[in-house]
Amino acid sequence: MEKIVEQGILYDFYGELLTEHQRRIYEDAVYNDMSLSEIAEQAGISRQGVHDLIRRCDRTLADYEEKLHLVKRFSAVKEKVKELESLAKKEAGSTSSRIVQLAEEILEEL
Repeated sequence: MEKIVEQGILYDFYGELLTEHQRRIYEDAVYNDMSLSEIAEQAGISRQGVHDLIRRCDRTLADYEEKLHLVKRFSAVKEKVKELESLAKKEAGSTSSRIVQLAEEILEEL
């Protein structure tokens, strides 16, 4: 299950960098939970070809993250905003309530 979550997150960040063909097959495998045989039949390629393409996409997405670190940065920012929100909730006053509001808005946008 953890691998599927990781695949989904990497795809959310870098999926647009894949070709249309790669995106279609990768989405069928990861999001639509289709079997290799189903995807192969639909795409008109071999089952092994689907398997290889998915592995290449996994590698490509992981390489993008290794170079760009967008997922890592996103997670770090999200954690800091959550901490800010938590600290602001402990304080009383209009400033702290505004901080909580801003933190909630940022988390919603992320």
